[in-house]
Amino acid sequence: MQALRAFEAAARERSLSRAAGSLHLTHGAISHQIKALEADLGVRLVERAGRGIRLTDEGERFAARVRASLAELAAAVREVVDRANPRQLRVSVMPSFAARWLLPRIGGFLAAHPDIDFDVRANNALVDFEREDVDVAIRLGSGDYPGLSTEHLMGDIYFPVCSPKIAGGRLPAKPADLDRYLLLRSEREFWQPWFAAAGLDWPEPTRGPIFNDTSHMMQAAIEGQGVALARSSLIGNDLVNGTLVRLFDVTVTSPHNYFLVYPPRLANAPKLARFRDWLKSEIARDDGGSAWLKKNASRASRARRRR
Repeated sequence: MQALRAFEAAARERSLSRAAGSLHLTHGAISHQIKALEADLGVRLVERAGRGIRLTDEGERFAARVRASLAELAAAVREVVDRANPRQLRVSVMPSFAARWLLPRIGGFLAAHPDIDFDVRANNALVDFEREDVDVAIRLGSGDYPGLSTEHLMGDIYFPVCSPKIAGGRLPAKPADLDRYLLLRSEREFWQPWFAAAGLDWPEPTRGPIFNDTSHMMQAAIEGQGVALARSSLIGNDLVNGTLVRLFDVTVTSPHNYFLVYPPRLANAPKLARFRDWLKSEIARDDGGSAWLKKNASRASRARRRR
C-alpha cells in the first residue's frame, strides 16, 4: 500500500521531491518504493525528465486506476470513522490563524457544543479531502477551490505595529522614519504595497529576518525585535493590552480573504453547521473592533504629533 501511495503522489506531482513532501517522506524513500513496485510488476512506470519525472504509457494507465482506487478506499475509511465517531469535527487551519485567532477563542465553541470532539490540524498545505481525514478547512486565498464548497468568512487589512518598548520607547513619528528601524518580514505579507499607500517610493525589503509563520513574526515584534506588518485578523488582544502599538493610520486591504472550505457531501452535516454559525458570530463580533482600531490609530497619531 505504501508503494502505491508513493507512486500515486509522484504521478500527481510529477516530482519525487514534491511527492516526498506531500507524504512527509524522504526523496530516497519515495524512489525506493517506486522501484520496488516496478520490480513487483515487472514494468517501467516512471522515467526521468529533466529535474522532474514523467510517466511511461503503462505508468499513466496504472496511475489512473491507482488514483481511483485510493480515492475509493479513502472514502470508505472516512465513512467508517464518521460512523464510529459522528461527533468528531476535524478542522485544517493555517498555524498562524490557529495560534492567534482560533485557539484563543475556541473555548467558547467547546463550552457551547460539548458533544462535538474538536480536532485541529495546523498545516499551511492545502487539504486534499479525497486523501486526508479532514472535514473542513479555513484557508486564506482567492476562494478558487474547484470541486469544493466555499464560503467567504472575512477580509483583512495590513498596518505596521511594534512593541511600545522598541528603541527605548522612541517610536517612529512618520512613515519615512521606518528607514531607521528593522522591518520584520513574512513570506505572505509584503511591505511594498503599504509603502506605496504611505507615499513612500521604497522597494520591497530584501534584508532582515523573514518568517514562514506570521504568528512567529508577531511574537518577534512583541519582543521588540522590529516593526511588523500586521494583519487585523491576527492582531488578537495585543493592541488592547498594550503589548503592541499600531503605527500611523495607513492601512492596505489584503488581496486575500478567509474562506471556509469543505467537500459538498458535508454541506448539510449538523456538526459543520454549528461550527460555521459559531465562526460567523465570532467574526461579526470582531467587526465591532474595526472602529476601535481606527480610533486607536488616530489617538496614536495625535500622540506622536505632540511628541
